[in-house]
Amino acid sequence: MHKFLPHATLIGLASMLAACNTSGVYDDVPTNSSAGSSTNIASLTAVIDANPNDASAYSTRGIAYGQAGKLDKAVEDFNKALQLNPQSYQTYANRGLVYRRMGQNEQAVADYTRAINIKPDYDVAYVGRGNIYRQQGNYNAALADFNSVITRDSSDARAFYNRGLIYQAQNQHQRAIEDFATAIGLNPKASAPYIARGISYIAVNDPNAAFSDLSMAVNLDRDSAIAWANRGLAQEMLNNPKDARRSFTRAITLDNSNTIAREGLRRVGNG
Repeated sequence: MHKFLPHATLIGLASMLAACNTSGVYDDVPTNSSAGSSTNIASLTAVIDANPNDASAYSTRGIAYGQAGKLDKAVEDFNKALQLNPQSYQTYANRGLVYRRMGQNEQAVADYTRAINIKPDYDVAYVGRGNIYRQQGNYNAALADFNSVITRDSSDARAFYNRGLIYQAQNQHQRAIEDFATAIGLNPKASAPYIARGISYIAVNDPNAAFSDLSMAVNLDRDSAIAWANRGLAQEMLNNPKDARRSFTRAITLDNSNTIAREGLRRVGNG
């Protein structure tokens, strides 16, 4: 096993994970590839024209605008929906997600909190708010939100995954590995927890387990530069520089700015 991996490389792994794209169960609002289509938005507009006081119609079109990337229009529709129905906790959470995507985290936290105040057991809002707290480094508040979800519903993969990311950022890798394992058990088709667990395995110097997880991750998501780069690290630690080079190169092809892959290629050479 190679011993020359820089300590800074291992320390930086958890922060690199922040660039990892999650999907499916890890999204705050379920996605639908056709929801943001112009045809769907047009049909929803027709519903609103016929029922201008229907709060749910505005909320549904707001989600569609969000899917289409028209975030300002999404906020407008959510605002209207909340004027018509100020007790819609789902709409507050949906608007909170849009604010989060717009980088307006204070507004997002406020909306998630409003949703929770209306429905204290609304897990979507806790996970959304917890994610913002986690990204801000407010780990105590984030842990409180994720623990709240886990206490109520031990089958919520998102809460375990995100709590694992906090433990990982705090270098509590064994606890992180346990949470990622639970998330994988609950949703084995999502690549994000395999990537995260693989990174923690690298941090605790278990490249065999890391390689297994990161190989599964690239099978689930062939376009994840983070997965390929860290798979290269595991292969490098296993003294397989040729295979590591392939993984690093694949990562660079997907994301030319990937620091882990660039540093890895400098160590193993370009062939």
